[in-house]
Formats: sequence, C-alpha cells, structure tokens
Amino acid sequence: MSKKTTYARITAKIIFLTMFLTLVTAFLYGQYMKKEAISSLAYVDAKKTSMLVFEALYSAMQRGWTKSDINEIITRLNHVNPNMKIKIYRSGIVAELFGEIDEDKQVRETDKPVMEAMKGRESLNIENDEFIEYHYPIRARNECLRCHTNAHVNDVLGVIDVTSPIENLKISLNEMINFFIIFIIIFSIVVFVAIFIELNRHLIQPIKTFSNVIRNITKSNDMSKRVEVGDNIEEIDSIKDTFNAMLNSIEYQFYNDSLTGLPNRKKLTEKLEKRLHSFLMIINIDSFQEINDLYGDEVGDTILREFARFLKELTPLNSTVYRLHSDEFAILCQENMELNTFKEMAAFVSEQISQKSFNIDVKGEVNLTASIGISYGIDMLLANADIALSLAKKNRKNYLVYDDSMAMAQEYAKNLDWTKKLKKAIDEDRVIPVYQPIVDVKTQKIVKYESLMRISDHDGEYIAPVHFLELSKKNKLYHQLTKIMIEKTFEKFKDLPYSVSINLSVEDILNKEIHSLIIEKLKNNCISSRIVFEIIESEGIENFDRVIEFINDVKQYGVKISIDDFGTGYSNFEYLTKLKVDYIKIDGSMIKNIDNDRNSQIITRTIVDFAKKMHIQTIAEFVYSKNVFEKIAEMDVDYAQGYYFGEPKEI
Repeated sequence: MSKKTTYARITAKIIFLTMFLTLVTAFLYGQYMKKEAISSLAYVDAKKTSMLVFEALYSAMQRGWTKSDINEIITRLNHVNPNMKIKIYRSGIVAELFGEIDEDKQVRETDKPVMEAMKGRESLNIENDEFIEYHYPIRARNECLRCHTNAHVNDVLGVIDVTSPIENLKISLNEMINFFIIFIIIFSIVVFVAIFIELNRHLIQPIKTFSNVIRNITKSNDMSKRVEVGDNIEEIDSIKDTFNAMLNSIEYQFYNDSLTGLPNRKKLTEKLEKRLHSFLMIINIDSFQEINDLYGDEVGDTILREFARFLKELTPLNSTVYRLHSDEFAILCQENMELNTFKEMAAFVSEQISQKSFNIDVKGEVNLTASIGISYGIDMLLANADIALSLAKKNRKNYLVYDDSMAMAQEYAKNLDWTKKLKKAIDEDRVIPVYQPIVDVKTQKIVKYESLMRISDHDGEYIAPVHFLELSKKNKLYHQLTKIMIEKTFEKFKDLPYSVSINLSVEDILNKEIHSLIIEKLKNNCISSRIVFEIIESEGIENFDRVIEFINDVKQYGVKISIDDFGTGYSNFEYLTKLKVDYIKIDGSMIKNIDNDRNSQIITRTIVDFAKKMHIQTIAEFVYSKNVFEKIAEMDVDYAQGYYFGEPKEI
C-alpha cells in the first residue's frame, strides 16, 4: 500500500517547489546579468578609459613631451587605480619614424588580441571572473599626420591595453527594475501554475471523484455500495471512512429492525428478489395486542426482544430470522432442503414457542403461542406465506403450507369482506358524492362540477370506487349505488347555479328502474338544463338503439350528454356522429403527459379539431399542473378538470 500524504505536506511541497524555482530563476538571471555586464557594460567602461588615456597622451604629445614623459604619465595612471593596468604598444608605422621598441615588436608579433587591434579591430578578453582585458586601437587623425608623415587617416598608430577589475562594474537601474518586474510576473505565474496543478491533482480531482461515487450510490439506491477512491490523501481518506461509516449506520437502520436488531422486511424483500429457490415461514404471535393492552408497550417491547433472541437460537445456521412488523417474524432458508424437513422445522419452532416462558418483570412471566404460514419456490413467497398464515389463524392451525387453492379462498374472503363493507356503507348512508370543479379554459372560472362516487369510512377518509365498483356489479349492488348518486346529486344542486355531470354506464342506461328514476327527477326538478350525463363504458355499445333512445328522452328536458374517457373503449368518431353528444371528455392518459409527449399532442389536436367541426365542446381531465393547462389552452380545449383547479370535495 502506497504511503498516504496530507494537505499540509502538499502545501509544504508547493511552497518548497515555488521557493526552489524562485531561487533557481534568480540565480540564473544573476549569472545572465553578470555575463551581460562583463560582455557589455565592462566593454563600455574599458573603452571610455582607453579613450581618456589616449586623449591624455595626445595632449602630452602636442606639448612635445618625450617618450620618457609619456611613460611617466602611464605610470601615474596605473597608480590611480592599483587594480587597473594600462599598457600602450606602438604600431609598425610609428616604429618606422621614431624607432622600434623590442617589447612592442614582440607583443605585435605574438599577442593575438594586440595583433587584432593593430588591424583596427577592438577586442575584449575575459580572463576570469575577476578581470577583463580590453584592446583599443589608436587611429590616426588629420592632426596626427603632421608628425606621423608616413601614416594616413584611420591607420592604426598603436594599441591601448586596459586590464580592469570586474567587481567595480555597475548595472543599469532600468535593467534592475525591469528584472524585478519580469521576475514578479514569472514568479506569480509559476506559483499559480504550481498551486493549480497540485490542488487540481490532490484536491479538486479527488473531491470530484468522491462526489461522482456518492452520486452513483444515490442513483443506484444500493445501500450495500461503499465509497472507494484511489487518492492516497489522509484527509480524503478520513472523509471516505466517515462517509462509509455513515452508510454502514444508514444501511443498518434501513435493513434492520430498531427494536430487535433483526433484518427487516425490506431486507427480506431484496433477498427474495434474487429469485432463488427458497423456503419461507411467517411467524405471528397470537393475541399479542392483548399483552400490550394488559402490561403496556414497554413490557411488550421487552417480550419481542426476548422472542427475537429465542427464534435465533432455534434457527439453524443456514437460515435467517427477520422481523417483518410488530408481532410478526419470518425465517428464510435458501439452502437445498426437502419440504418435509422445513415443515418439521416449523413444527419444532411452534412447539418450542408454546413451551417457552417469557419474562415480563422480575416476578412474572407469560406464555405465548404462534401461528405459522409456509411457502416455497421462487415467486410470490411473501404473499403466499401471508395467505397461509391468515388461514392458519382462521382455522386455528399451528402452521399451514401454501397451495393454489388457498389463493382462491383468500380472494373469496376478500370479496365477502368487501361485500359486507359495501352493504354496511349503504345501510349507514356512507355512500356519498364528491364534486370536482370544471373550469372554462379562457376565463379560468368554475362553470360546472363532476359528481364522483366515494365511500366515507369511519375515520372520515374516502374510499374510491376502484376498490368496490366491479364487486358491486357481481353482488347486485351496483344499481343501488347509482340511484344514491342520482338522488344526492340532484338534491345538492337544486339551488346552486352550476351545471353538474353524473356518470352513467350503459348498464345504468339499460336498467328500467334507473331510467324511470332519471325521468322522474328531470320532470320534478327545474335543474334539468344544468344536468350533464357522462356515458362511461370501456366496451362497445351493444344495444345502440336503446342508448340513442335514452339520449333522446333526456334531451327533451334540456339535459346534455358527454362521452367520458374519449379515445378509449368504444369512444370513437363513429359513435360521435350518432349519439348527438354535447361534450367530449378527453381521456386523462393523453392529457397527463401532453406538455412533453408529441403523440399525445397530435391525438388531442385531432380530437379538438374534429369536435370543433361537429360543434361539440371538449373537456380535458387530469389537468394537474400549469404546464399541462397552458398546453391544452394553446390547443383551444374548451374546459379543464383536474387537481390544478381543485380536488374532489364533499362540500
């Protein structure tokens, strides 16, 4: 495993690198400046010195000074600065007139810089880091020709050799200022680049990777995943460990029961979703609510914890115990096993539970019994075991194994239960209409309502028809419900200024009692012109003539007709031309996604265009948002109904 680093080390590394680069840059530029000074500035200084020497000698020669006088001047100049040496060598032209000097001749013939200078070319010789040597050629002027009669203008008459110390050289202030400006700019760039590279590598990228891993865990909803990042940074690693520990805690709470610590129903459900052949038993403590009522919830919780520990002791290692809810537990085995072996295990568990005494306090204890439902296979294990458990309780059996006949019995029991509930709701006058507003799209004002059937339970909650309507048709209660809706809706709206829609199925229309009730209500009430009958049906109309006859009968009283859920079932254009309807209610399945579904838009626009040509008004149901409303308004739909304008209410 590679060694981990920290942001403190990374920061120190950045500081060290930038300081190192700064020093290296300063050193290199200093060397450059030094070299520049030697090759450029020293050259200028040496040339100026040489010209001053020449002018001094020239002035002396004009006064007629002798050779010894001139040598004395040179000696004095050398004494002015002991570190600077000045030498003068005469050229061959001067030697022809005034005599040769052996030293001058030797230097002219052996010293290459002097030889170059005798040809008229200046030369700068850098001997070392301390001294430079400059050779300045003395060229003949017009006034020099009076004495040097054998020379011409610009001929070299001699060479001044100046040796100067380097440490006395001066650097230009402008160059120093420019250097610092450039240095600060370069230094800033280097620092920012270093910081960006290091922070991007060790901070931004690890955090980005960390964030992406968290996002993937969130999207997958897989509580078993953990954050893994490949960056060896202690702070990131610490955050990762903390986050994973938090995930461990959340996963434990998500998949485990807080009271007993056992895996919960969610964990069992995910286990079963793997579709492995399994054996499942659901264990329900009999009459546990009585213990809670008698001893209190605290004692009940203590018993449940002890019961959970006891089940774990009874369960083989190849099985897992779960707490589903309240007083219900489950044991799952996904190992190879015979059904009889699992049944024997269920019998053993049931027997051990009945023989066990559970403490309620230091002085008392209680005995429990349990009912067990068993299922096995791959599919529907929870539902099937639950059905077996219900029948085991009903038949007072210790345990039952699910088979297909139980599902039918369960369905019968469910239907019987709903039939009793439905009859009781009718007897207790709890079948009520609720009303949902329908608005004019252009004005957004309520102009009518739809009357919808509900059952009010004892808690004041509404039960929708989807739970009982089909069953009511099988047990001959359906028409009774329709009569209640007609009676109560007419009564409700007799003094209100609004129109109201009442749903009728073709079965209602063909029923003589309902037909007679409707005609009676229309004759004896003054609200006929505000009544709309919405014909609902998912299949085609077989008795078409009878339906048209009904429509003609009610229209005599000013009633209007609407086709509900247009676009589904029999509701098609062929029927519209025969039924003489006033409204088309466009099915909610097309309206709910109309703001972003192009196909829904095309179909709806076709319906609206057809309705306009037939002089039929359109109603869009399931208008639940502003976007949906704006889209149907754009399509010139006449009316809108849905939760965007109001939910169904009794008042």
